[in-house]
Amino acid sequence: MVFAIILFVVTYILMMLLPKWRPFIALGSAAIFIISGILPAGKALGCVDFNVLMMIAGTMGIVALVIDSKMPALLADIIIEKVPNVKWAIVMLSLFAGVVSAFIDNVATVLMIAPIALAIAKKLNISPVGMIIAIAVSSNLQGAATLVGDTTSILLGGYAGMNFVDFFWYRSRPGIFFAVELGALAATSLLLIMFKKETAPVASSERTKVECWFPTVLMGGMVALLIGASAIPDKPAMINGIICMSLMAVGIVYNMIRKKSVLAAVEVLKEIDFATMTLLFGLFMVVGGITEAGVIEKIAALFSKLGGGSVFLVYTIITWVSVLFSAFIDNIPYVATMLPVTQGIAAAMGIDPTVLYFGLLSGATLGGNLTPIGASANITGIGILRKGGWEVKNSDFLKIGVPFTLAAVIPAYIFIWLVYGM
Repeated sequence: MVFAIILFVVTYILMMLLPKWRPFIALGSAAIFIISGILPAGKALGCVDFNVLMMIAGTMGIVALVIDSKMPALLADIIIEKVPNVKWAIVMLSLFAGVVSAFIDNVATVLMIAPIALAIAKKLNISPVGMIIAIAVSSNLQGAATLVGDTTSILLGGYAGMNFVDFFWYRSRPGIFFAVELGALAATSLLLIMFKKETAPVASSERTKVECWFPTVLMGGMVALLIGASAIPDKPAMINGIICMSLMAVGIVYNMIRKKSVLAAVEVLKEIDFATMTLLFGLFMVVGGITEAGVIEKIAALFSKLGGGSVFLVYTIITWVSVLFSAFIDNIPYVATMLPVTQGIAAAMGIDPTVLYFGLLSGATLGGNLTPIGASANITGIGILRKGGWEVKNSDFLKIGVPFTLAAVIPAYIFIWLVYGM
């Protein structure tokens, strides 16, 4: 067990120090777990959740097609036409970023909406820094709202056996979607206060033209099929992954026919984040290794001891430690590691793990908004600003990110406890 703990800690440290090498570090660590005999070779692939990997890949491919169609850009243009001034433009673009990111990758959302904010700022000769930061943190906020909103949500869905509908209504109670939306309402109200002085009028520009509506139909079909699959009893374990991959394949074929080029398939496939896929593939086996060695049980026992037998205290620790950790480390490996830990804690305390699962997901997803490096969307937004010649100080981000995070997490934290903890 000691070797397994050392190997796991070294793996995590290396992933934090060398972010570009994380997929290879995870694979290398998994190989050592197998070669050392900690994780039997016959059990290695069984630790990998291929349904999760297929869902992530399929969703990414469909999202790439939707973005390429320019449909989200059209919706953003329509929103700008309806707002009276900069304050409401910031708030509405932030809300739109949140809604879009409940179904589309957070980074992709920022890449779509940030140029609109930059165009508004350029016309009015004002700084776009606050606008872009607001869009970035709002896109992070909604990641936990749906099964396909973020990789961490897909991880929870796969581990806990949750389907698309479960995020809205779970075990005859309101799901985590409502906790996230309650946080979004509080955080958006805060944005209205923070940008109350931005009253310059906004002029609308020419609407973006959608090049093809079929990807939007595919996205709607994916959601509809995932909802439909939720109602099927005794369904195949990989049905969600099969749905997403099948629809992506249809989209790729249609794209090739529309563009009359085989290279159109490559355009879609290159948008799939294979680095994240490889990272998760390795991490599944690493977590399987420490589970096999009994490390997960020890960590779960430690959390239970820290909580002193109080479910509320354990829930509080998991939620706020997740917020803190996710402010500095990638939440994907963190959630992948902590899911079996939370399940182990619940088993040790003899309770339903749902409240701990939701505390973990909400804390890990929303915590990324605390710092400029806490989430990929934040890094992307700051990169766009710096590329445009705008200096972004840590203080610029923190004065929006910190209060926004607290405003979003606290209502969600209270809601989850009242619904699932009491």
